[in-house]
Amino acid sequence: MKYYSTLLFLVFFVTCSAFSQEKVVKYTVTGSETINQIAVKFKVTPYDIYALNPDARNGIKPNTVLLIPSKGVKTVVKSETAVAKTAATSKEIIHDVQPKETFYSIEKKYGISDADLKAANPFLEKDGVQIGQKLVIPAKGSAPKAQTASAKSTKSNAQEKYVYHDVQPKETKFGIAKQYNMTVEELEKRNPEIVSNLPVGYRLTIKGTAPKTEATPVANVAKPAEVKKTETSKKAVSYMEYQVKSKETFYSLGRTFHLTQDELVALNPSLSEGVKEGMVLKVPTGYLAPQPIIAQAQPVEKAAEKPIINTEDTPSGIKIVDKVKSETVSADPEVVELTKKRGQNERQKVVLLLPFNLAKLQSDTTSMATKIKNDKFLNMTLDFYSGAMMAIDSAKTLKLPIDVAIYDSQETKTSSNISSLIAQNKLQNANAVIGPFYQNNAESTANSLRIYNVPVISPLSKDAANPIDNLYQAIPSNDVIRNAVFDYMRAKNGNIVAVVDKKKESVINYIKQNQKGVVFATLTETGGLDVANLKGLLLPGRMNYVVMETGNTAMVKATIKALLDSQKTCQVQLVILEPNSTLDTDEISFDNLVKLNLMYPSVTRESSEAGAMIFKKEYRLKNKINPSIYATKGFDVTFDTMMRLVQGKTYQETADLMTTEQVDNKFQYYKKEDGGHANKGVYILYYDSDLTLKAAN
Repeated sequence: MKYYSTLLFLVFFVTCSAFSQEKVVKYTVTGSETINQIAVKFKVTPYDIYALNPDARNGIKPNTVLLIPSKGVKTVVKSETAVAKTAATSKEIIHDVQPKETFYSIEKKYGISDADLKAANPFLEKDGVQIGQKLVIPAKGSAPKAQTASAKSTKSNAQEKYVYHDVQPKETKFGIAKQYNMTVEELEKRNPEIVSNLPVGYRLTIKGTAPKTEATPVANVAKPAEVKKTETSKKAVSYMEYQVKSKETFYSLGRTFHLTQDELVALNPSLSEGVKEGMVLKVPTGYLAPQPIIAQAQPVEKAAEKPIINTEDTPSGIKIVDKVKSETVSADPEVVELTKKRGQNERQKVVLLLPFNLAKLQSDTTSMATKIKNDKFLNMTLDFYSGAMMAIDSAKTLKLPIDVAIYDSQETKTSSNISSLIAQNKLQNANAVIGPFYQNNAESTANSLRIYNVPVISPLSKDAANPIDNLYQAIPSNDVIRNAVFDYMRAKNGNIVAVVDKKKESVINYIKQNQKGVVFATLTETGGLDVANLKGLLLPGRMNYVVMETGNTAMVKATIKALLDSQKTCQVQLVILEPNSTLDTDEISFDNLVKLNLMYPSVTRESSEAGAMIFKKEYRLKNKINPSIYATKGFDVTFDTMMRLVQGKTYQETADLMTTEQVDNKFQYYKKEDGGHANKGVYILYYDSDLTLKAAN
C-alpha cells in the first residue's frame, strides 16, 4: 500500500512540474477576486480554470492556489515586468486596477490627463483598463512637454466646449455611452442623477461641466425622486455579474441585456471562445429578465367570502401627481390619456376574482415555498395580485373614489365558486369585475351578471370568447395579433412575401384565407427554400416584408442569407408572426437579425416613459424583484379599469370610445360582430440598428 502511495505521489509531482513548466502556472487568489476576474487577467475562460480546478465551482477564498492555463500568461507577466521596471527608475506610483474602475476614475483620482496615463502605460491603447492590471501613475510634470501642452489644450477645450445629449425614448445608458466613445461609469459621473433611472427628455452632459440650469429633468419627473436618486447615487453600480445558465446563447443574452455580440465580447473577452454554461459575465445593470414573485401569499389568507383588501386599508405605493385636466391625446392620435374627471366624486366599485384556492392550499401539507415553486398557476396568480395591489395603491394616492374588493374565485378549469358569490349578492352591485382567469369561468360570470349590466373583464385568456355583450377580452387573440402585423405592412404599401415551412399548415391556411395578395416563396421537392425564387419575388422601390415561419435551421439560415444579399438592391425587412426558438440558437447570428430589423407583433412593449419607469422602480422597492409580465398585466388591467370608471361615463361607454395605454399594455376594445368586446391593442416591434426594441409607427 505504501508503495502505491509513493508511486501516486511521484506521478502527481511529475505531472504538476510538467504543468508548471509547459502548460499551466500556479496562481494564489488575493482579496475578493472571482473566477471571472482571474480569467480576464490571464486571458482565459472561467471554463478553462474550472477544468483544472473542479473544486473552484464551489467558490474560492483568499490564498487558494489555482492552476491557470498558460495561454495569455506571457503577456500578463511581460506587462507586469515592464511596470515594475518603470517604477524602479522613477518616482511614479503603481496602481492596482480594482473592479469598476475606469480611465476617468483613475485619472481623476491622481489628477493626471488621459494622454499622460496612456503614455506611461502604452498597452492601455490596445487592452483598455482591466481588473488586476498594475498601472504606472506618472508624477505630475513628468510627461514630455509636447504631451503636457497637448493635455492642457485638451483640458482647456473640455472646459470651454459643452456637449449635451437629450435622452430619446428607448435609449439606454450603454447605447449613449458607446455613441460618445465613453463608458457608462463616465456618463454617470458627469450625470449622477441618472444612476438609478434614465428619464426620457433628460439633458445629459457629455463634455464640459454643465451649469445647474442646463441639466434639468423632464417636467413629469418629481423633484423628491431626483433628490433621492442623488443621495443614493454613490451606492449604485453600473455593472453586475451574471452567471450563464443552461442553453443560453449570444442571441438570448443580447435580447436580455440589449447588447450586440461584439459588445458582450468586449466586456467579457472569455466569450471569444463561445458561450458556456457557468461563465460569470460582466453586464450592465437594469436589464435582467423579470423573475416570478414568491412572497405574496400571506396578505390573502382571509375568509374566502370576505374582501381580501380594500383601498381604505392600502398604504400608498406609486407616487403619481394628480393633475386635473381634460382628456388629451398623446403622440399616437388613437391613444387617450385618462385622468380623474373634475367633479367625479360618485364612488365606484371594482371586484377582483383571483384563483388563490385558499381551501386547497390550507389542506395541503406541502410548505408554501414548495407550492409556489412547483405551482405555476399559483405563481402567476400571485404575480397578477402583486401588480393589482400596486394599482390599488396608486388609486388611493390619486384619491380616486373607488372601493375595491378581492375574492378567492376557487377556480379550476371546470369549476369555481362564482355562483356562491352571486348568491350572496357580492358581485351584482359592482361597476366592473376583473376575472376569473379561466375563459369558461369568465364567460359563466358574464352570463350571470348580464342582467345587471355589470362588465366582466377576462384578464389573461387568449381563447376566442363566446358572444356575451358584457364580456371584455383584455388579451388580443392570436388572429388579432397576426392581423395587426399584416395591416401594418399593407398600410406601408409593402410587398409581402411568405417563407413558410410545409409543416406549418395552420399558418399557410391562415394566410391563404385571411391575407389575400401575399405571395409564397417556392420550396424545393425536399422542402428546402428556393433561394432564386425568393429573390425574384422581391421588388425594388418598395419595402419588401418577408414573413418567415419555420423551425428548420437550414431554411432560416438560407432565408436570412438571401435577404442580406438582397439588401444591396432593395429594401428588405424580416418578419415573424410569433416567437421562434430557432432564432435563439448559436447557429443564427443575432447581428444579422438586427441588420434585417427583425419585426414581430406583441401584446406588450418595453416602455421607457416616465410613468412606466416609476411603476417598475416602485415595484422593485416594494417586492425586491423586477415585475413579471403577469405582475405588469395585473397593474395595467386593474389601473385601466379604475381610470375608465372615473371619466363620468360607464365602463362600456369608455370601452367603445377610448383607446388607452398603461405600463406595457394597450387597451383598444372593439365590439365584435357576434357580440361582446375584444382588445386589438397590439404593438408592432422591431430591432433597430442600436439594438433597442422600438415600436413601428
